[in-house]
Amino acid sequence: MKKNNIKSENRSPLNSPRFAVIGGGSWATAIVKMLSENLETINWYIRDEQAIDHIQTEGHNPNYLSAVEFDTSQLNLSSDINVVIEKSDVLIFVVPSAFLQSEMNKIKVPLKDKIVFSAIKGIVPESYLLVGEHFNVNYNIPFENIGVITGPCHAEEVALERLSYLTIASADETNAQLVADHLSSDYIKCNITEDVIGTEYAAVLKNIYAIAAGIAHGLGYGDNFQSVLMSNAIKEMKRFIKKRYKMKRNINDSAYLGDLLVTGYSVFSRNRLFGNMIGKGYTVKSAQLEMSMVAEGYYAAKSAYDINKKDDSKAKTPIINAVYKVLYLDKNPKKVFAKLADKLV
Repeated sequence: MKKNNIKSENRSPLNSPRFAVIGGGSWATAIVKMLSENLETINWYIRDEQAIDHIQTEGHNPNYLSAVEFDTSQLNLSSDINVVIEKSDVLIFVVPSAFLQSEMNKIKVPLKDKIVFSAIKGIVPESYLLVGEHFNVNYNIPFENIGVITGPCHAEEVALERLSYLTIASADETNAQLVADHLSSDYIKCNITEDVIGTEYAAVLKNIYAIAAGIAHGLGYGDNFQSVLMSNAIKEMKRFIKKRYKMKRNINDSAYLGDLLVTGYSVFSRNRLFGNMIGKGYTVKSAQLEMSMVAEGYYAAKSAYDINKKDDSKAKTPIINAVYKVLYLDKNPKKVFAKLADKLV
């Protein structure tokens, strides 16, 4: 039997929007923590009923960021996604892109009047669209009601309440500011932008580059190579995004370069960890089995490679190509990265 603890509330969406978080992983848990600084109640969908029971009795997520203690009176938890969506005005989706569609297939209530933000760093494999585009094309959610939450920000540092930064993107500035206001706190600073497509692609690509950094580290490449790799990665990111959606943007802003650097270098980066394991000789399957969390960059590498390959005018993407060859064509990482090193400048 599905758990449903969503309370009935008489609240005005305009003056007091009801927020929902869809997902039970580390980033979802971090977002609930951020929202709890500003909201009396948060609707939270977690499909794992045992996790819900644990949070309700122990006050923390048993599987992710278990050090974060919640005031359970603030949490309306349910394993029924329709109940959560129906009782909410602003939806923040935080499930791995590879599993998004299976969750969307459960939804029976309308989404067109909801404000929908994605905190997912991936491309939907069923449609080869960014999550925001997928919502717009397949669920008729108006583009102005769609937004993106990106970094640079690690869930683990949010749990520790270390100063962190978010970028909130939406074509509607009011919606962007609404979400920014409810995520901001003494330790969370938010910037807003209208570059929904660019920031979302940057969030996807930086995970691929973090895998590349991890592979290089696992192979024994040092800091000198890593710095050149990251320098080339930001230029490659700029070329790729420009082909998808041309607008005025500064690729050195924190949503692009900052997010790339923190994901490529941080000890908290699951994508770098995944790449490091591959560089040390793990197979893709064995690395995935050993990790308790999804490395989004694995799925992103294939999606980005295929999207770029289909374009009449392809962007030059040697790093994405190298990661794709290692992960999907079972090419030898040492040989692939030796060739990649000769292409970097």
